[in-house]
Amino acid sequence: DAAEIRLSLARSCATCAAILLTHSHYDHFGALADLAEGTGAPVWLPEGELDVFRRPSDFFPGIAIRPYEGEATLLSGGETVEAAGLSFQVLLVPGHSPAHLAYYADGSLFSGDVLFADSVGRTDLPFGSWDMLLDSIRTLVESYPPETAVYSGHGPATTLGAELARNPFLAELRA
Repeated sequence: DAAEIRLSLARSCATCAAILLTHSHYDHFGALADLAEGTGAPVWLPEGELDVFRRPSDFFPGIAIRPYEGEATLLSGGETVEAAGLSFQVLLVPGHSPAHLAYYADGSLFSGDVLFADSVGRTDLPFGSWDMLLDSIRTLVESYPPETAVYSGHGPATTLGAELARNPFLAELRA
């Protein structure tokens, strides 16, 4: 809900400096068009999922989502994005969705729906892949130190080390 997001920002005396999308599932971009229009913030999103942002009703029939038709910088992983005084590394981490992105800056990983506290992203949705998801998480734990803070699309913060040590879905990575 764009209005709710903007009210939360106002209560925090903050502004929306940028909108970085991890993937194109409706629960992650339902407010995109209204928020971008209302704030004027630049938008970055996964290039490989652009069709979903532009035509959400084709992918999520029966769910009312306003298409995003505005300007966007398309990302595919490997780029660096400068926003709000931070430099974010853009990482391609498919599995939950085909072109899912994560963003890393200053010891913090914004994982979207790839990795959660004690869980991982679903792979039973269209275009999901358990093997790709596990490979993406393997790349993350091999690329960043265990103390890296992980902020997911749902739930509390965690660290890469805590998830590698205790997450039941990552037993293969501990073997």
